[in-house]
Amino acid sequence: MENNFRMVATTMFGLEEVLAKELKDLGAQDVEIANRSVSFRGDKGFMYKANIALRTAIRILKPIRKFRVRNEDDLYKSLQKIEWEKYLDVDGTFAIGAVVNSRNFTTNSHYISLKSKDAVADYYRHKYSKRPNVDLKYPNLKIHVHIKDDLCTVSLDSSGDSLHKRGYRSSTNIAPINEVLAAGLVLLSGYTGEENFIDPMCGSGTILIEATMIACRIPANINRKHFAFENWLDYDEDLYFIIQDSLLKKISSPHYKIMGFDKAPSAVKKANENIDNANLSDFAAVHHVNFFNSKKEVFGKTTIMFNPPYGERLELADLEGFYKNIGDTLKFGYPGSTAWFITSDLQALKHVGLRTSKRIPLKNGDLDCRFVRYDMYEGSRKPQKTAWGTTEE
Repeated sequence: MENNFRMVATTMFGLEEVLAKELKDLGAQDVEIANRSVSFRGDKGFMYKANIALRTAIRILKPIRKFRVRNEDDLYKSLQKIEWEKYLDVDGTFAIGAVVNSRNFTTNSHYISLKSKDAVADYYRHKYSKRPNVDLKYPNLKIHVHIKDDLCTVSLDSSGDSLHKRGYRSSTNIAPINEVLAAGLVLLSGYTGEENFIDPMCGSGTILIEATMIACRIPANINRKHFAFENWLDYDEDLYFIIQDSLLKKISSPHYKIMGFDKAPSAVKKANENIDNANLSDFAAVHHVNFFNSKKEVFGKTTIMFNPPYGERLELADLEGFYKNIGDTLKFGYPGSTAWFITSDLQALKHVGLRTSKRIPLKNGDLDCRFVRYDMYEGSRKPQKTAWGTTEE
């Protein structure tokens, strides 16, 4: 395979610019932003580095061929022209995924996957009188076919499982946030570890863990047990460990508090288990605290970030009152802080009672969301405890 080649990192809606910055900071060349993806150039070692270190990438694809297609027959013939033995032994296994966005193809993506699978299998059968087997779970080669209008791009998937599967989350609560989205929120906020960080409704701890890894400069996927490129014919294990070691040498300890709260003891237990799985127990912890009965107890600048319940995700008897309580607690209990949260309930958002200083459109799964920022300034108002939280004197 060539020394320097073009790759594509896929991501979630709204995180394209964050991912582009991550790539540039890692040393990627010729970075270009597209819809839910960023293309770039790098060598084999950089491909390994991208998989290990990128926080907002879902997968890293290596395009190997592009061609025009008008129908399934064109696709089959063009796939047969690729020298597949460069990438896969006849005794190996493969899997194919397809994404189709074209009026020329009335069939669905699953059918295109099957047609592509036949083309690859028949290539080997005609040439070697035998064919590699399909293995959907643990293939030696994962092939990605993308058709947009009449352009087909065939890529090798270097990641395998989605890169949001970091390897640390064994326990989850209802509606856990995706790790890639959680990391994206932290990066969008500008948090780098140079101030305190609190997740006051932390659930299974995903946002807190991603923030801690950012503060400590820990590579996002250092806890992953496997990447697809490890099965490739040109996999260089020595190079992989050189890349991994160079990233590990950049790890540092944070100088500020990183902590989470949750009112449910079961959530606190699960979150601390996940923190332990990520080897972050020395840097972060979750405490059994009801946010509405809390106030700021750390000194200095503080980022507060949380993923409160949405109406679609968790049922709340009084969603409007819940959001009002969030605003009141922030206003009177957390002066000198910057608060961020993501929600799909734009109506409930109006009841927070604070003015947003930033609103960023994002998606959480299929939900259209806003990631909003509130600035709580140091003021003369002193908080006073009430039965449910804090209020103004």
